[in-house]
Amino acid sequence: APDFTANTTIGEINFYEWLGNEWGVFMSHPADFTPVCTTEIGRVANLQKEFEKRNAKVLVLSVGTKPNMSPLESHREWIKDVNETQNATVEFPLVEDPNKNIANAYDMIHPNANDTLTVRSVFIISPDKAVKLIISYPASTGRNFEEILRVLDSLQLTANYQVATPVDWKNGEDCIVIPAIATEDIPDKFPKGHTIIKDYLRTTPQPNI
Repeated sequence: APDFTANTTIGEINFYEWLGNEWGVFMSHPADFTPVCTTEIGRVANLQKEFEKRNAKVLVLSVGTKPNMSPLESHREWIKDVNETQNATVEFPLVEDPNKNIANAYDMIHPNANDTLTVRSVFIISPDKAVKLIISYPASTGRNFEEILRVLDSLQLTANYQVATPVDWKNGEDCIVIPAIATEDIPDKFPKGHTIIKDYLRTTPQPNI
């Protein structure tokens, strides 16, 4: 994940230092005062405790700001609207990116679309500063943050255990033992037990609960 230093609604931050040893959920928005994004930012604010439980910090970038306002003024005015209309309290930072340096570093500008608006993407970034996931959405479809929390759970689990998560997996459900582990080695690695469905498809109860 590209590092950067930028002004935000909570002051200047260096991204790597601000993230520290936590996970990052970095969201890009086309512009301030856009309707779908207003609902999204409010939803994330209301899920703040869920992200904190997962040792994750949220950061928002929007390059399209209100005319006759500085980017930070525009962001702060937008936050007021978000808090009012979504019954939320936004505490995570919104980033100023007037020259689109950060947006370009993350390939947020779609080359065949409006070159002033960022793609609506979510980047999940691990504590070692690697981009682990990118999900991009069209302007007309709001993001599903239950799915983003689900993916965060999966990424954190699979980073620490030799498992993968199957289709529609949710936290607490059985996992798949990765193919690199020989079947005879499963009992030592996963003492909760395992099920052999096929020689390449072995499941085990979630190991970290």
